[in-house]
Amino acid sequence: MVRQSEQHFTLGHVGSQQLHLAFDGGCLVSDAGLLSVRALEKPLRVIADLAQRLPDPRSPKAIEHSAEALLTQAVYQILAGYPDCNDAQQLRDDPLFQILADVSPEVDNPLASPSTLARFQYAFTRRQAELPLQERPVLLEVRAAQTGRIKLLNDYLVELFIRTRRAAPAEVILDVDASDDPVHGHQRLSGYHGYYRQHQYLPLFVYDGATGFPLAAWLRPGTVHASLGAAEVLDRIVTRLRAAWPGVRLRVRSDNGLAVPNLYDYCEAQGLPYAFGYASNPVLQRATDQALADLELYHHWYGHREPVVQRFESVTDYQADSWPHPRRIVAKIEVTPRGSQRRFVVTDQAEPPAAVYRDFYVQRGRVPEQPIGEMKNGLRADRLSACGFCANAFRLLVHTLAYAIVVLFREAVAAVPEVATASVSTLRQRLWKLAARVVTSPRRIWLHLSQTWPYRDLWGRVLAAVQAFVRQLSTG
Repeated sequence: MVRQSEQHFTLGHVGSQQLHLAFDGGCLVSDAGLLSVRALEKPLRVIADLAQRLPDPRSPKAIEHSAEALLTQAVYQILAGYPDCNDAQQLRDDPLFQILADVSPEVDNPLASPSTLARFQYAFTRRQAELPLQERPVLLEVRAAQTGRIKLLNDYLVELFIRTRRAAPAEVILDVDASDDPVHGHQRLSGYHGYYRQHQYLPLFVYDGATGFPLAAWLRPGTVHASLGAAEVLDRIVTRLRAAWPGVRLRVRSDNGLAVPNLYDYCEAQGLPYAFGYASNPVLQRATDQALADLELYHHWYGHREPVVQRFESVTDYQADSWPHPRRIVAKIEVTPRGSQRRFVVTDQAEPPAAVYRDFYVQRGRVPEQPIGEMKNGLRADRLSACGFCANAFRLLVHTLAYAIVVLFREAVAAVPEVATASVSTLRQRLWKLAARVVTSPRRIWLHLSQTWPYRDLWGRVLAAVQAFVRQLSTG
């Protein structure tokens, strides 16, 4: 039986002891571990520098929350697992999120409301509201801000990648991939895709193959071809990387969704070695029939010792009808107890077939597949619930910026292996979801943590590693 009095509940017994609950614990927060991320992001000015560049058509006289404050609030909500604007209704008075946004944790200092965050995504302004809609010149400024933000944010991702490298890399692998993003309403420019059998968007992503750092995230209508705009996106990235590191070697890889002639032509013209998955066809099957027959014979006699056998072959004289010249095809031929299969890759690289396929192409299983999975499952980047296309494109980029901060965080704590290899969900559960009691005074803000928290030693090592990483970048 539960007995209730003012601010006090009695919930029965635990053994011989009565169990009481009272709302007198003071000011408590549940995401104090995000301060370790802020200790990295704030000195590097990841959000601050971006906010200074974002076009903002709002009237300066009516601005209560700056672009930096809104971006900070949105990014840390995403990291904490609150991806929707509506979540701000409960979090705007949360002392921890106020501290993250450099606001004193007081009741009379609320952060932005859900509607304010949503209007910022739309680059919405009430300026000239007294004029008829068709006579408001500010609408052109709003549209310019919406499209300008998308280009600026994508360019900023490349700039952030460049300035957070502790040494110029000898090689950068550009992993390009399209991913389905199902919609659950009538979002503009979404559409039904026959292959995925759903209404969706089809964004295009580019990641650094070594670290998984996001270099581009372009939202696209749901029915476009997977390769739409890929050459132009790559060109923006390649130009900036070569300007920063003239001697860097750049390579490109992707699946067969982007295996189209204009991408081969672009990579060859720019001197970008590439490997793209290539769909099977009767010509390639005939070219590898003998190799498959030999492998099946070998497996028949020695399969009890080698259940899975593979062979890699090159087809050097293959030329599709739309190609101006032959290109090299690398084939992986595999026989297992469940049957045989052949996979193909089109490439201009001269390495042995096994090196091209196994050591380069199939590494896509780590990047970009894992980053896209983390963005969707850990950061809910596929939760694009705005009505407008540009607003959803901006939302996707804010989620991508949050993931870039996660990658930087893992790089900073490379000396702490249990954190450096952790997924977003694991980081949130073990490190960021940390209860604390907030006590404020005119000169200090104290966060009192649990004495029994099992990761208190880990917390100290993480903070030390973060501070060392910041110092190294600052002095480098």
